[in-house]
Amino acid sequence: MFFSQAGARPQMWEVSPSEHKKWVEVFKACDEDNKGYLSREDFKVAVVMLFGYKPSKIEADSVMSSVDPNTSGILLEGFLNIVRQKKEVQLYRNEIRHIFTAFDRHYRGYLTLEDFTKAFRQVAPKLPERIILEVFRLTTLARTSSGDTVLFPDSGRKKDFNILSLILIVFIDVL
Repeated sequence: MFFSQAGARPQMWEVSPSEHKKWVEVFKACDEDNKGYLSREDFKVAVVMLFGYKPSKIEADSVMSSVDPNTSGILLEGFLNIVRQKKEVQLYRNEIRHIFTAFDRHYRGYLTLEDFTKAFRQVAPKLPERIILEVFRLTTLARTSSGDTVLFPDSGRKKDFNILSLILIVFIDVL
């Protein structure tokens, strides 16, 4: 559910006992009347408490549509799975942004073809120039006022973010 939306790959991340305890405590705090599940509104409050944002209607609908019809809401185990997935995606996006920032040598918030080429030369020196140019062309999202073609870390467009994610996975795996 969340991995496909974010273009993320599964991470090998273990939940610490303290983190798990926090999630359970949030579930209990949001479970009004101790009914054993979270309603749509309870879930929204829990996400605010854990992630600092109110989930959109689409996200809430997506989560609630996956709820067992025999229950009236999200059970603890389901909640823990949802939170774990969201946390993994969050960590993955942070990792991508960190790598992107490392290659943004001039702190402009985007990569030029020169930045992009130098980054690839560092991690994959034998990769043919034409491949680097083609990958850059596929992921090019905008032009600066000076006319430079640039690559942004998160354009808000799923397709572009997925392509950028795949490219940065190369950096993650090689480094």
